[in-house]
Amino acid sequence: MFHVKLPGQDAIARQADEHLVTHRVKLPKKVVEHPIGQVAKRLSMALVVLVVTALIVYVDRDGYNDNAGGGMTLLDAFYYATVTLSTTGYGDITPASDTARLTNILVITPLRVLFLIILVGTTLEALTERTREEWRLTRWRSTLRDHTVVIGFGTKGRSAIRTVCATGLKKEQVVVVDPSSKVIDAATAEGYAGIVGDATRSEVLKRAEVHKARQIIIATQRDDTAVLVALTARQLNRGANIVAAVREEENAPLLKQSGADAVITSASAAGRLLGLSVLSPSAGMVMEDLIQQGSGLDIVERPVVKAEVGKTPREITDLVVSVIRGHRVLGYDDPAVGTLELTDRLITIVRATPGSQIAPDVRPLPPMPRN
Repeated sequence: MFHVKLPGQDAIARQADEHLVTHRVKLPKKVVEHPIGQVAKRLSMALVVLVVTALIVYVDRDGYNDNAGGGMTLLDAFYYATVTLSTTGYGDITPASDTARLTNILVITPLRVLFLIILVGTTLEALTERTREEWRLTRWRSTLRDHTVVIGFGTKGRSAIRTVCATGLKKEQVVVVDPSSKVIDAATAEGYAGIVGDATRSEVLKRAEVHKARQIIIATQRDDTAVLVALTARQLNRGANIVAAVREEENAPLLKQSGADAVITSASAAGRLLGLSVLSPSAGMVMEDLIQQGSGLDIVERPVVKAEVGKTPREITDLVVSVIRGHRVLGYDDPAVGTLELTDRLITIVRATPGSQIAPDVRPLPPMPRN
């Protein structure tokens, strides 16, 4: 008997299988103790409960009857504690005095319940894990606002989000979207929330709460994918700041037309840095320092303060590179700048202070993506 396999049948089957595991939100997990350590801890607790119960029975040994005759020994006390805590109860040793019976009611019974809870703790934890995860997910969705969504967690995506986090953004405010479950596992291991899925699909971006995001970083492997993601993201969120990376410079205008506010050409940017380093290794080192946020020199965007109004860019304490006036970016020496206005914003080079956070109205410029 022959089996006919149509072209693309394997790909369709893989997509169907992947659809079962995609679109899931993975939150960063807390550090969990090794299973062997958990089992050893529970066994130790159960042993402590057993010993305590046996000692309580042995102290009040005169209040117990042993059908085998003779007095209660320490071994008999451990035997009685074992069969009682395990709810076996053979009945050969029974509490006879009022004190022994009262002790069984007030002490032995709670210890029995505690003993059973310890033994079935692993099962109970497994049963409640799903409920706890659903509760965490619901709480995460309700508190997520003005966050950052990173599409693609490769070299470019990692570098971009680490740069942004170096300026003070909390990891709890970052959501990573990637089609690879292994990549998402790596993202959650670093403390970011992750979603396994295709970012070109609106339902995947909705799970990332894109409609409530403040900024979106698109760092996909393919330019055509970046265009589709930008279109979908802009449709869901009209006000978010969308920054994207492309490999080919000719695709940058198309990506801007798709809704991206800024487009970085990774291949040509890396090539220009290589060329600059060939002409002047020192200049290349300075540029490398500028694009590494949080160390050495940083290039940031900040508003003009009242004390700077009416001054020229050369009169400012910080090293001013450009002046943003309205939608125009003017050079520091452009005659159109004249004197600074309160509504202007400055692009300056400042000395990075380790451990410090940039003020909310000060924005670091996006890093130069690399392949």
